[in-house]
Amino acid sequence: MPDRPTWPKHTRRWLAAGFFVLIGAGLWTSGLVGLAAHALAMRMAPGDANDTSLSLSSYRVGIERAAITGLTDNVSGLTFSTTTGTLFTAINRPPELAEISRDGQLLRRIPLTGASDVEGITHVDGDRFIVVDEGRHRLSWVTVTPQITTIDLDAAPFLTLDLGAFSNMGFEGISWDQRRKELVLVQEMWPVRVLVIGGLDRAVSGQGLGVTVREWQPASWAGHFVNDLSSVTVHDATGNIVLLSDMTSVLAEYDPEGAPISLMTLWAGWHGLTKGVPQAEGVAIGPDGTVYVVSEPNLFYRFDRQSRAAWMDD
Repeated sequence: MPDRPTWPKHTRRWLAAGFFVLIGAGLWTSGLVGLAAHALAMRMAPGDANDTSLSLSSYRVGIERAAITGLTDNVSGLTFSTTTGTLFTAINRPPELAEISRDGQLLRRIPLTGASDVEGITHVDGDRFIVVDEGRHRLSWVTVTPQITTIDLDAAPFLTLDLGAFSNMGFEGISWDQRRKELVLVQEMWPVRVLVIGGLDRAVSGQGLGVTVREWQPASWAGHFVNDLSSVTVHDATGNIVLLSDMTSVLAEYDPEGAPISLMTLWAGWHGLTKGVPQAEGVAIGPDGTVYVVSEPNLFYRFDRQSRAAWMDD
């Protein structure tokens, strides 16, 4: 029987180090390390940070994996309109907006012209919305009335933000902060980041350029623990920020100063889900705290807040 080859000691050390690096990278990519870090950061957060929390851990799925009949592919961002009491989603191919009911029924489709890669939409007030075009790094102000049948983004007021993002790794989600009259914008990856833009209404209405841009960061040592960001929504009642990650498959809630508050994993077996949420692309929160999620190609989810007693007994 031939002798087994013997590796030099320094080679064995390098091989062992490489093995552990690969294992660590795999765990980080899976999101497990980040989730553990974030959960620990939540436990270390000040106790009063939870007083105005959505408590995402107490939610259970009410509608799971419902196909939005009439839409077949590329459902992306999501927003709740308090004016109509309905949801609006953005679709990038073909570019259009769609209005859907709170139980996921398609109400109408609105084709967009002058668009490249529409990824996000947010309701501002009344009939006003802002649409983000990732391909053109452009924010467009649009009016969506009950009578409108098509929208030309080239004819709408817009602001271009070219901050060095890759063409397909750019701005994925937006949400209007009703309290502060600011726009919260998330970049998907390379790097993952959250920007807060102020002064937009004045600029678009021709009252002068007073636009401010600042980066919002989680206040905990865990930082942005996710691998990507696909959407964002600001909860109007509390001002808290909820970030959605597709790759890590999680919703994370922070207070406005960045303290981590609560967490919802979108995995099979959690929160009543029978299957994990595939490619989650948009999140919105209704006035009653109901959480809505859309995922590609055309799937709709509704998560309902449970009472603490029901959650503890579950």
